[in-house]
Amino acid sequence: MQNINYEKGKIPGEDSGIVIKHSLCDICSPGMHCGLDVHVKDGKIVKIEGTEGYPVSNGKLCTKGAGNRQYVYREDRVLYPLKRVGEKGEGKFERISWEEAGRLIADKFLQVRKDFGADKAAFFSGYSKYYRFMLRRFAHVFGSQHYGTESSSCFTSGAMAWQIASGESMGMDMGNAEMLLGWGMNGFHSRYPVVNNTIRNKDGRKMKVIIIDPRITPASQRLADLHLRPHLGTDGALALAIANVLIKNDWIDKDYIDKYVYGFEQYKEYAAQFTPEKGEELTGVPAADIIRAAEMIHGCKGIVTPESSTLGHHKNGMQNYRAMMSLLIITGNVDVKGGQQITPFSFMERANGFPTNEHHFESERFPRDAAPAIGSKEFPLWYYLRKDMQANKLADNILADDENSVKCLLALGMNFRMFPEDKKMIEALKKLEMFVDVDLFITDSAKYADIVLPACTSVERGQFIGYPGGKVFFSKPAIEPLGESKSDPDILSFLANAMDLDDDLLKAGYDECIRYIIKDLPITVEELKEQDQPITLPGFKPAWPTGYWLEHGIPTPTGKFELYSTIIADHPEWGLDPLPTYTPPWNPDPEKYPFLLCAGARLPNAIHSRLHDVPWERSLQPEPSVEMSLEDADRLGIEFGDDVEITTDKGSLSFKAIPTATVMEGDVFIYHGYREKDINSLLNGDNLDPYTGFPAYRSAYCNIRRI
Repeated sequence: MQNINYEKGKIPGEDSGIVIKHSLCDICSPGMHCGLDVHVKDGKIVKIEGTEGYPVSNGKLCTKGAGNRQYVYREDRVLYPLKRVGEKGEGKFERISWEEAGRLIADKFLQVRKDFGADKAAFFSGYSKYYRFMLRRFAHVFGSQHYGTESSSCFTSGAMAWQIASGESMGMDMGNAEMLLGWGMNGFHSRYPVVNNTIRNKDGRKMKVIIIDPRITPASQRLADLHLRPHLGTDGALALAIANVLIKNDWIDKDYIDKYVYGFEQYKEYAAQFTPEKGEELTGVPAADIIRAAEMIHGCKGIVTPESSTLGHHKNGMQNYRAMMSLLIITGNVDVKGGQQITPFSFMERANGFPTNEHHFESERFPRDAAPAIGSKEFPLWYYLRKDMQANKLADNILADDENSVKCLLALGMNFRMFPEDKKMIEALKKLEMFVDVDLFITDSAKYADIVLPACTSVERGQFIGYPGGKVFFSKPAIEPLGESKSDPDILSFLANAMDLDDDLLKAGYDECIRYIIKDLPITVEELKEQDQPITLPGFKPAWPTGYWLEHGIPTPTGKFELYSTIIADHPEWGLDPLPTYTPPWNPDPEKYPFLLCAGARLPNAIHSRLHDVPWERSLQPEPSVEMSLEDADRLGIEFGDDVEITTDKGSLSFKAIPTATVMEGDVFIYHGYREKDINSLLNGDNLDPYTGFPAYRSAYCNIRRI
């Protein structure tokens, strides 16, 4: 009989001493949080696999999730509290105790609050996200409205667009849909486990798929019945041109519009100017393809559009998003079977079909008499809908060095490289009297911190999470936290006690906060912790089933879907347009900068700069690169692997050239997240969407030349 080395084969069981513990991956968005089978021997991870039957992911892992073991054991993990001993940016620290760290932080923050006011402290969350409800409350209890997150540049633009139109966020009835409109969707590089659901519905019938993306992608090649390729930042013009054809040919749902839609006549009048020929002129998409897209939409009942954060990364981002989703409204595809669904968030901006007390937990201590959040003046719609700090204005606030400037910053998972023209954020971090950074690693941002506190990963802690369909889970630690690292909620609770904040929930910790948030659900924290995998809530029935809002009224000021926003119309001082109007991307000098630049092309093995130091992930795309069309490369004498210089109005950087047939002439795409070639440093920090404050990551302008 053949001898089997169970340990070498990493086969769980008594022979190997390897046990499987269930956890979840928290490297990227809470929109996924894929299930993990963590193979553990002697308290250490030896292998990571996906958990079969887990909600959404169902046993699958992307390259990021598969690299969790190397991620956990990176050499630059922060294992102990650290105090800066060198100059800011040098990255020189000495180890201190948690007690000393708590005392130093509390003394400075409380002294600043006493001498200058609570609004001189700001609170920021990057990655991870699962603790944000606690950080927001922490800021409010401290007395500051200056709470902000990386969602100042991600996801929220689309959420705000749906909120303006319908009063709530949006989900999809994917299983019953007849068509998918994939604006900016490349599910093979993000949300991979969902891809199969974009192909076949519950009856096994193949959906019609239109992919709208400037590049040829795996999604456009493997899923699309029609691929529309608009130039960067022109999605709104394309959507309006498609709407023009639908309206002109009477391919709209008039009864639905009459009963449930507000502002259609104004919208119709505006869309009339976007003929297919005008659409082609503005977007580069042939007029015949615009007409074909409208014909396909007309032939389907039950159309969905997955959320795509990329659509918001333009100066006209939110308006583009509003124009896109208006197609679903005028064709009667919202709150109907197979269509887009109005889905209030349950927890962590996820729509799971059941209500919680999260919003009340976050907002009940909101300091209404405090100074308005940073960015509220520049981006009043953002503040009206979010009440958050618009973090893209944080550096400007600090560098102004006036009576309104923040002096202390507590940040969890901060990455200054997310900000356009990020050298301003570097200077701002230098200027702060105290910068506390909570992180897993000594990041470039952490090097500017006065105190660094060690966080742990998702496999070293437990956390509550919900999934669509009433699924809930409270994960358990698969291994003990490395060194003296703690979970982010434990750190916030520790600091709440160190500062003696007036809040018993924050002081009591994460479990007590979750207990408060889910107190009205038919399950307790203790019962959840007894489960080894996600379960369905006992007796679950969707709180807002399909058709609920059409029957009870849309939660907007008019009680209808609003193509013409009454919220915006009621505030003419904002200078914003109630209709989803189109404006082209901003170019500081068309002759000097003839190329449209996407400074955020995604890689399947990376998210921002968090994984470029994980060997497995880095090996898949070792060098910072730029993709350009074969035509442009030939004209400029550029070949594969050449060093090329990208120049904007903010400077220049060199990259390796990748001429490719997947990119259109005039467009260039740069893979993001490489610290050594930080493309965001070349973006204009004032090129922001006036509706949301989002940067124009994906429709800046540049020049390119061979070095």
